[in-house]
Amino acid sequence: MLKVESVHVSIQSVQVLRGLSLRVDTGRMVGLVGRNGAGKTTLLRTLMGHLTPSQGRIVFDGHDLGKLAPHARAALGIGYMPEDRGLVPELTVEENILVPVWASKTLVEAERLALVYRVLPELREMRTRRALLLSGGQQKLVALARALAVGTRLLLLDEPFEGVAPVLSKRLGEVIAGLKGSATSVLMAQSDLNHARRIVDSEVVIERGANLVPSEA
Repeated sequence: MLKVESVHVSIQSVQVLRGLSLRVDTGRMVGLVGRNGAGKTTLLRTLMGHLTPSQGRIVFDGHDLGKLAPHARAALGIGYMPEDRGLVPELTVEENILVPVWASKTLVEAERLALVYRVLPELREMRTRRALLLSGGQQKLVALARALAVGTRLLLLDEPFEGVAPVLSKRLGEVIAGLKGSATSVLMAQSDLNHARRIVDSEVVIERGANLVPSEA
């Protein structure tokens, strides 16, 4: 499904990714684990087209992502949940969920909302509330819902449990775990996998922008 091959990325002349490689197969959940500053967010932003690799190749379902504009990636069925949630404060919950759907020519608004509200029924009750009135944990749920609305093939989740109260953290874990066994692949970036180790199929450890190679015994 997703292949990242020896990718190098710099931000303002500072090299952040240094030949990172990984793969996410169809229907699998992969944990990308590393300390703050290791390059996890940089990789996800690169996958979404917000940053451009200087070397390496990224292939998703046979498409070279390096040749596609950022908006075209959502059209391929890639959903992104950024660490900072990235909601539009003045828009309602439902409007925030639909933003990437509106940019797609293939997704049907009613169908995607039905899916989201089936998975996260608590959001239906707050669908008319503006995002700025939500708690941080509620905003995380909306950001996950927005990713689900467009991420029919692949979900990119950046620190989904960071800064969330235990009750909402448990709820997020339930929703993500519920995707296991589906056709949707998941790449989840975490500083640690305390909340998700039971649900991921494999782990990729990143250190200083590169794959951490286990030392030989």
